[in-house]
Amino acid sequence: MKTKRQLWLLLLTLLVWSAYLLFVESAATIAPTHAAAITAAPQNDSTGVYNVRAFGAKGNGKALDTPAVNRAIEAAAAAGGGTVRFPAGTYRCFSIHLQSNIALYLDQGATIVAADPADGDGRYDPPEPNQWDKYQDFGHSHWHNSLIWGEGLENVSILGPGLIWGKGLVRTGAQSRTRAQNDALRDAPTNRQEAPFGYPNARDAVESGWANKSISLKLCRNVIIRDVSILHGGHFAILATGVDNLTIDNVKIDTNRDGIDIDCCRQVHVSNASVNSPFDDGICPKSSYALGFARATENVTITNCQVSGYDEGTFLNGGYKREYKEYSHNSPTGRIKFGTESNGGFKNITISNCVFDYCRGLALESVDGGLLEDVTINNITMRDITNAPFFLRLGNRARGPKETTTVGALRRVQISNVVIYNADPKYASIISGIPGHDIEDVRLSNIRIYYQGGGTREQAALAPPEKETDYPEPTMFGEMPAYGFFMRHVRGLEMDDVAVSYLRADLRPPFVLRDITGADFQNVKAVHAPAVPIFVLENVADFSTHQCWPLPDMRLERVQQKKL
Repeated sequence: MKTKRQLWLLLLTLLVWSAYLLFVESAATIAPTHAAAITAAPQNDSTGVYNVRAFGAKGNGKALDTPAVNRAIEAAAAAGGGTVRFPAGTYRCFSIHLQSNIALYLDQGATIVAADPADGDGRYDPPEPNQWDKYQDFGHSHWHNSLIWGEGLENVSILGPGLIWGKGLVRTGAQSRTRAQNDALRDAPTNRQEAPFGYPNARDAVESGWANKSISLKLCRNVIIRDVSILHGGHFAILATGVDNLTIDNVKIDTNRDGIDIDCCRQVHVSNASVNSPFDDGICPKSSYALGFARATENVTITNCQVSGYDEGTFLNGGYKREYKEYSHNSPTGRIKFGTESNGGFKNITISNCVFDYCRGLALESVDGGLLEDVTINNITMRDITNAPFFLRLGNRARGPKETTTVGALRRVQISNVVIYNADPKYASIISGIPGHDIEDVRLSNIRIYYQGGGTREQAALAPPEKETDYPEPTMFGEMPAYGFFMRHVRGLEMDDVAVSYLRADLRPPFVLRDITGADFQNVKAVHAPAVPIFVLENVADFSTHQCWPLPDMRLERVQQKKL
């Protein structure tokens, strides 16, 4: 009996030792792997959240944090995705490389600052080659020379109430070159003379190592940019090219050139955005040839937005100053504009519930062969507009491959429920095609425009040139012979419940129509000086008025020249 008990105890001891040895062996195998995992993935806030400080970011505004930020992004991407978090602090960075399935989240009090290459401790990614760069300006031809960029990605977000400050970004190439280099370019002929397109201009090219965009995305899909603020954004605060399913919501931009450029994008929603840009455009759909083919910007909504041209920096700080005077064309920009790049065209776009303040007016432009069609604009207020309140332009700049670039079309546009106060007296609203290529099917309804006035009889006698191939801008024609609307080369024009007036006497007629077919005016009211006609018609067919007091209802089949 005793012998059996001893045998059982011996067997149990052997089993215990075997289990212990297996445990030790397993621990020896697991321990290095676990240690490596700890080294590769520092402690984070929670599962799926990668705090940039855990990867070495200092956030003190002095250290260069780019390596740590990119390590955090790489770790999140390797894990299948996640949120890269910037706690409160100032993160000085060169190029940040986005990856798929990644969200950057900027806490309240967090600022990503674009580093200055002149400090000598780093450079931005160089601009990648683009064989089609002659068909659009330098900024639209390159994406990698940016503070934050991504190409060929999906499921990307930039979120949070923090700030992106493009402190070290440049707005033109002149800022990245020596004085001697700039003097040489200043004395050289511009691309306006060297190429038939008028642009691009060699002086916009940025030297390698410098950057000119805050956020730049190419050929991505499922992108969200929400809640962030951008100060001093470079040539573009946000450039999206060939991006599908793009949402930009509740962003605030106070910048020195373009705010939001939506280029060759589809399924786009811009909402609750405030863009202040005194030197360039605020929200700007485009359709360039930068991808190497014509691609329309289509299925776009822009709603509940504000654009303005206050002095840079005074929008985000609440100053809203209007003291700076050295603007291009002597006025701030800051508007919503379709174009100028317009190879692929614009389709199925709606703009609603937007405010323009101290900036240029709404511009719809197709000059590079694209179709601009099916656009609805509703519920807009404008105040202190510094050039044409409305500018619809079909031109023939034809910047694109000669084999495929012809005159495009601008058609089926409806603009309604608009109030405009204190508009510039020189330019009126302009709807202008070119000979042989009419703008088609434009309807304006429930619109009130109060111009500054002050026009002269000499201005009323002006005959604006056609300038078919020029860069499109309301100032291209010079001062207007009408104070309200100048319309030329249009087929199918309706105005219903439209009223124009001025704040001081103006000796120009409210409406000048030249080469128009099918013009219907109903319930149109226009203040005009004594002995100044309401309508000046030249080569107009199928013209009618109804309840346009003091004119009688009428229909004119064709008139070569007539004043009403």
